[in-house]
Amino acid sequence: MEPTGDIALIGLAVMGQNLILNMNDHGYTVVAYNRTTAKVDEFLAKEAKGTKVLGAHSIAEMVSKLKRPRRVMMLVKAGKPVDEFIEQLIPHLEAGDIIIDGGNSLFDDTARRVKHCESKGLLYIGTGVSGGEEGARRGPSIMPGGSPAAWPHVKQIFQSVSAKVDGGAPCCDWVGEGGAGHYVKMVHNGIEYGDMQLICEAYNIMKNGLGMSADEMHAVFTEWNLGDLDSYLIEISRDILGKKDTDGAPLVDKILDTAGQKGTGKWTVINSQELGIPITLMAEAVYARCVSALKDERVKAARKLKGPRPTIAAGSKPETRKAFIEDIKSALYASKIVSYAQGYMLMRAAAAEYKWNLNYGGIALMWRGGCIIRSRFLGKIKEAYESNPKLTNLMLDDYFRAEIKKSQKGWRNVVATAAKKGIPVPAFSTALSFFDQYRSAVLPANLLQAQRDYFGAHTYERVDKPRGEFFHTNWTGRGGDVSSSTYNV
Repeated sequence: MEPTGDIALIGLAVMGQNLILNMNDHGYTVVAYNRTTAKVDEFLAKEAKGTKVLGAHSIAEMVSKLKRPRRVMMLVKAGKPVDEFIEQLIPHLEAGDIIIDGGNSLFDDTARRVKHCESKGLLYIGTGVSGGEEGARRGPSIMPGGSPAAWPHVKQIFQSVSAKVDGGAPCCDWVGEGGAGHYVKMVHNGIEYGDMQLICEAYNIMKNGLGMSADEMHAVFTEWNLGDLDSYLIEISRDILGKKDTDGAPLVDKILDTAGQKGTGKWTVINSQELGIPITLMAEAVYARCVSALKDERVKAARKLKGPRPTIAAGSKPETRKAFIEDIKSALYASKIVSYAQGYMLMRAAAAEYKWNLNYGGIALMWRGGCIIRSRFLGKIKEAYESNPKLTNLMLDDYFRAEIKKSQKGWRNVVATAAKKGIPVPAFSTALSFFDQYRSAVLPANLLQAQRDYFGAHTYERVDKPRGEFFHTNWTGRGGDVSSSTYNV
């Protein structure tokens, strides 16, 4: 009997199940497998009942049900489980068969796995899949990279099941070789951290600074979602603020203020340090989660470390409150521009370092629908890079430059007011600081270089000499003329 499976999927957690059902809806025959095989039978008897989904109780059975070239996709926990499944699959596959990792793997691991599989005659894809459970079922954003020869064999499946925007354009396209797909997903997640932190800071100012109720904030987020801030994260924040507990009180007020993280934001920050790119807002978003985890320490510190009362005078009158809420919106929007500008700076540096040819407008399109950071805003980023593919920084695009100029007064007012009132706004404030640093033709790093030369003979360049010439000064009169070699890390 000829095999009929178009693709196999390993891992029947909610994401895996939903992606299988999505593929089935689009006419593909999927072979489902799980390490705990009882889950296969349960899935076929319940969620997949009445579909064309095929079950398998072993790797060998799964592979035997697939058409050539065989396509096997894993949606399993990142790290060791991925390597284990690859080694289990290799003996059952033939040259030209394709292994796909759809989990949140570190891009370095993916690059290593691409080389390993290609050395065995196989093709390998590491793809970011964003959108959560709903996205997997209805249309996620898919960011594939790895072995270029594999793309033609999965393109139709991936683009069929992905989200669609702008008249049917799929939120899926080939990203690049090696770990490029998982890298772009990693940066997506770093930006996601930043977006979430910015929204939380806006919420905190409204709640603790202006004394607004959850219902009042629900109304504000409803309005924001109709304009420039229209996005999935604003939309769900609106819904969260409107959700009541069984006693009629806002559910959000009963949730403990300690945030978790799975590591992709941390990976982004670590890589930015390796490449020397200042993604300051994402870093603050990661550290804000770390601070939130210090709940017991914070409760004790709150009793001993005193600051100003957080009440903002603007909240006392409807007209001044409305104006300040507009300033908060400006701070959120301008900071969001900075966050994405930093994310694109990082991708540009990675493309140069890892020899990738990234399509920045295409990446914005992939993020435009299906994924967690989907928003109207991304359409403007796509336009910016289509207009100027060599754009060095998003803030220099005419549209975004004008938006920052329009938002700047309110942005500065919010950061200054929060500082005076002791309301923490790490992401708002670091975004503003980065903006001010980036627009400064001269920074105080001249003094820093003098300090480095003073204590370590690290040398410096001079403003009255050509770049690339280095000088050392015997600052104390006791040192010698020997200087340290110059290098960057």
